Amino acid sequence: MKPTVFIHTNHKQMLGAIVSRHSLKKRSANPDAFDVRFIEVSDFPCMAAREGDLYLRDGDKRPWLNNDLQSFTPLRFAPPQLMGYQGRAVVMDPDIFAVGDINELLGRDMDGKAIVCRPKSGAKARKGAWASSVMLLDCAKLTHWEFEREFNEMFIPAQRDYMDWVSLKLEDPATIGLLEHCWNDFDHLDEHTKLLHNTKRKTQPWKTGLPIDYRPADTFQLFPPRHWLRRARRALFGDYKFAGRYAKHPDPAQEKFFFDLVRECLEDGVLTEDQLRDEIRQGHVREDALQLVGA
Repeated sequence: MKPTVFIHTNHKQMLGAIVSRHSLKKRSANPDAFDVRFIEVSDFPCMAAREGDLYLRDGDKRPWLNNDLQSFTPLRFAPPQLMGYQGRAVVMDPDIFAVGDINELLGRDMDGKAIVCRPKSGAKARKGAWASSVMLLDCAKLTHWEFEREFNEMFIPAQRDYMDWVSLKLEDPATIGLLEHCWNDFDHLDEHTKLLHNTKRKTQPWKTGLPIDYRPADTFQLFPPRHWLRRARRALFGDYKFAGRYAKHPDPAQEKFFFDLVRECLEDGVLTEDQLRDEIRQGHVREDALQLVGA
């Protein structure tokens, strides 16, 4: 079985996934050495079956929403099972784009670890949280990952907390190896970047100006008060109404990088202009996307 890159996604982030797959193949010196597969929320009935059910997230109970922008995140734990617990896989978010050659990551020495990834940034890293948004996996060492069982364990009465799960706090720390930041570069692009991750949802370059369609994380802090105002807004008006709009990415180079990739997709026939127009019509991509690629 070839090493495989799994991009987990849903209908709202499908354009990102298509562009991500294109970048992986286009930026590799040997694109035939690996496969790229999408893992989609719509392919997992266990996720649809839990619509609206309460699950445990950072100690709080929240309803599971398949239509949320990032409902795909639990699928990070599906690849070992999909690989038959054999071989190597990289799993990554659909808002991550190759600048370097992914074969360098797929072929690296894992030093006997089951997982190689980078820590999260800031306070989350200091609390021992890992960024599972890009993971190199030795699938044979992850036979305890059973996606449907683990997904269902989040729901009340819960046996696992979503945040502990996706932060890899439920894994033996001795099985996790350290990945250089360049392989999961958080909204940072320079000559060292290998995988650019537009991780800040509010400034994803293809969403600028659109109404926000994700739920920001809640906290239990008294300050700042915006968290309590956010909860009150949701209670009165629902998850997304009056949530604001996506902002422009602060780095013009990253916006240009993304739309240059979209232009390549159109030129190579990976994406059609009709598909791009349809994504705009559905509100998944900013309204001026066609002008930005010169279509």
